[in-house]
Amino acid sequence: MRRTTRALAGALLTGLALLTSAGAATADDPSADPSPSSSDGAPGPTEAGTTFRTATAIQQDQRATAEASTGDYLYWVFPADAGQRATVKAKITLPESAARHGTSTWQVDVYDGLRRRQACMYGRQTGKAAADASSVELTCVLRTVRAWSEPWANDPLPGSYYVRLTVVDLPSADLGLPIRAEVEARSVDRGGAADVDGTLAEPLVPGASSVEQVSDSSATDDDGRTRVSLGSEPEDGWASGWWTNRWLWTVGGGVLGALAAVFGYSLTRGTGRPSRVPPGI
Repeated sequence: MRRTTRALAGALLTGLALLTSAGAATADDPSADPSPSSSDGAPGPTEAGTTFRTATAIQQDQRATAEASTGDYLYWVFPADAGQRATVKAKITLPESAARHGTSTWQVDVYDGLRRRQACMYGRQTGKAAADASSVELTCVLRTVRAWSEPWANDPLPGSYYVRLTVVDLPSADLGLPIRAEVEARSVDRGGAADVDGTLAEPLVPGASSVEQVSDSSATDDDGRTRVSLGSEPEDGWASGWWTNRWLWTVGGGVLGALAAVFGYSLTRGTGRPSRVPPGI
């Protein structure tokens, strides 16, 4: 009986230690680097849209570039699925300092498929470039995309995400100077820690059912109307697959519950057994 009790107690403690370590590993660490490490992305497009409707489509881990003029609004769009926490990086290469007349302030904004501006958890969303600076870099780390949300909430949902890059403050004499912009979107998978009860019926991809998807954002149809270039869906589809690490917690919790029940039963059975009466009394 003692051996059985010790074995059950050891298994119970081991299981609790494993689950505790797994929970610590999946918890958010505010001191960690918000930008996930990955290899260099595949070559991306070399132009940017100037409105939401003409935004240039890119994939995650794909670096897009564009030659533009200071003062232009530049737009890109990329897909993000449930459970992903996206990080958008932008770099603006400025003209020669001799051609500029002062400091400039640049800003990157991210909007979801409903064109709702999404707040950045952290990062340098707005950056000021000195008169002699050669470039300025911006970063926006979004909240984790949820599979479902209340209608009144502003939670990020699966679908298209628009990146808008522009200058918000500069001397008027610097308007129109040439710049080079680089944009890249990456994400980390938050796993079962970001799962919620419920799923979105359709991803937030405006016009996906009524507008033909094309690779060239300037293409037009027979009526002369511009066809919108939409970000293609993730390679494995939207919210595809049934596996999440919550299954590990469910199975682990069931095993620990069974071990705890057996352990408790063995204790009560040992203490509830009637003592033997010595013979001759």
